[in-house]
Amino acid sequence: MLKRPKAAAGTLVVLEHVSKILKGNPLGDPHVRKVGVWLPPHYDWSKKRFPVLYDLVGFTGSGLAHTSFKSFGDNVPERAARLIHDGKMAPCVIVFPDCFTALGGNQYVNSTAIGDYADYLTREIIPFVDREFRTLAAREHRGCFGKSSGGYGAMIHGMQYAQHWGAIADHSGDAYFDFVYWHDWPNTLNELAKHRAPKQKAGAYDARKEARRKELELGKDDGRIRRFLQHVWKKEKVSGKEVHALMNLCMAATYDPDPRAPNGFRIPFNAETGEPVPGRWKNWQKHDPINLIARYRRNLKTLRGIYIDCGWKDQYHIQYGSRILSRRLAEAGIRHRYEEFDDDHSDIDYRMDVSLPFLANALR
Repeated sequence: MLKRPKAAAGTLVVLEHVSKILKGNPLGDPHVRKVGVWLPPHYDWSKKRFPVLYDLVGFTGSGLAHTSFKSFGDNVPERAARLIHDGKMAPCVIVFPDCFTALGGNQYVNSTAIGDYADYLTREIIPFVDREFRTLAAREHRGCFGKSSGGYGAMIHGMQYAQHWGAIADHSGDAYFDFVYWHDWPNTLNELAKHRAPKQKAGAYDARKEARRKELELGKDDGRIRRFLQHVWKKEKVSGKEVHALMNLCMAATYDPDPRAPNGFRIPFNAETGEPVPGRWKNWQKHDPINLIARYRRNLKTLRGIYIDCGWKDQYHIQYGSRILSRRLAEAGIRHRYEEFDDDHSDIDYRMDVSLPFLANALR
């Protein structure tokens, strides 16, 4: 039987927030969202104000999922309560925003194809939480953390929105897109091909004609992407291959939005031949953290703490991007803590035993 440490549980409060920024978003996602806020045990009997941590969940996740029952381990509130009880972590408030989208997730940036989720967090949720709870309402006492897409979001917010954050923690966050995303696009194109019209038939194939269809040469949808999305949106059980295809489309909508294109974004490959569409991948690379350090060096230097880690068996090869990220931070004179561990990308919440104390203590 699993024995959980005896620690005061704290209080989870779930509020409803009506967003003006998300109202009318391109995907038609809800603009009324639940926001979970965990208050440490000290909150009930103390009149003091507390630092705040924002949990940015990974792809296909939503904030409140991190407050649910977790077999053979702690959810985030339980983990924080244990760490505080053991004297390893300073008491803090933890916020669980809902940034899920019809494309399966979010990178926590503004996108004309998805919605302005960076603004939603910084211009709406932060002030909302600071009004409702006894927080230390200053960037020096506010941090964000996440894994995978959430880790990417934390790193990007530390770069681009440093006026709101004092410290960040990035667990296996997307970096070095040439390794992380590029290699999976053939699988995505295979999934999209199932929704090609007309359906492909055995026999003669005019490769020159098919490849030179104008919309495909421009990275635009010839209808197969829309049909794939409609197919997925009708299902309750989505296959692993479909999830990964949806993820790449979500990234395209994040990194290469185009209001003039079908679905509001372009993809970086010709859907028939798999050839790179000239110029499109460069738009992805502009959002790659490893390429943004020099631009945001001054912002990063103002942070009170930067924590990064990654497993050296990561199935998405993110350890290579994490190493480049750490090296370039060091070369830019930006203090940070980088760790690697013997694991892959999955089920690594236990790493928060390191990052949460790091953040909470940096933001006291």
